Amino acid sequence: MEFLTEEKLTIVGAAGMIGSNMAQTAIMMKLTPNICLYDPYAPALEGVAEEMLQCGFENMNITYTSDIKEAFTGASYIVSSGGAARKAGMTREDLLKGNAEIAAQFGKDIKAYCPDVKHVVVIFNPADITGLITLLYSGLKPTQVTTLAALDSTRLRNELAKWFRIQPSKITGCRTYGGHGEQMAVFASTTRIDGKPLTEVIGTDQLSDTQWQEMRQRVVQGGKHIIDLRGRSSFQSPSYLSIEMIAAAMGGAPFKWPAGVYVAAGKFNHIVMAMETVIDRSGVRYAIPEGTVQEEDELKQSYEHLSKLRDEVIQMGILPPISSWHELNPNIR
Repeated sequence: MEFLTEEKLTIVGAAGMIGSNMAQTAIMMKLTPNICLYDPYAPALEGVAEEMLQCGFENMNITYTSDIKEAFTGASYIVSSGGAARKAGMTREDLLKGNAEIAAQFGKDIKAYCPDVKHVVVIFNPADITGLITLLYSGLKPTQVTTLAALDSTRLRNELAKWFRIQPSKITGCRTYGGHGEQMAVFASTTRIDGKPLTEVIGTDQLSDTQWQEMRQRVVQGGKHIIDLRGRSSFQSPSYLSIEMIAAAMGGAPFKWPAGVYVAAGKFNHIVMAMETVIDRSGVRYAIPEGTVQEEDELKQSYEHLSKLRDEVIQMGILPPISSWHELNPNIR
């Protein structure tokens, strides 16, 4: 079969740089011939649609609309970058209130117009919180909603590849978990450099403890660095990774990076955060990562940071108290 599926994929925020790149990536990866582009800003949306059509892609049914009902009706898969972009001087958390409100409406629209959607990927920041809000208001199962978290892990691999001057493919097991934000848990214990454990390299002449800490900071500040260099937030890397995620949900190649997922398991509860995940046609499954004592403590700190953001959204009135979440979405426990 030429395409992975014939089912409808809707790209939310398609007039923006992330959304338009997602659309082109999905087309070039031949995920489905039926792609709908949605954005409330109609002129720019039409411009993106015209660009896609003028590429001359074969056998594509590319539609576009600023009507949310039309965009969502019949959609089996949705990827959304439909929040405000991060600008110079802003953290992902600075976007909290406005994008939390957008996420709530996004979830309500899913419930109203495509309750049978199979999988939704949320990438607008702070993605852990906007994904959680989307899940709660959409009425979907936790297995049906994931958020972009892989970008921190790919940034770690990039930093290591530059440092050791080797092909990125020779660096395996690069993992960051917890929040996709300024507080994340960077795991060295899972990583290998051309087969050698990174933990055996840190503290040597190849990579001193100080150099490793500086590298960790560059990973954490990776998004800020892109803004400093380009004058705008990342768009090519999140676009590609998010489309790889939805491709896996469609039954394509396995997604090999961590993803944000709803967690309700003992020490981490009522939160969306990056875990070790498997995404396939049945949805997303996760495992809580195991690392060194220090790494697991950092993961706990990241969880506590996300919990504070979640509680802020509850205090804003955007989400009800946790005790009422099951009433909002019966699939949540």
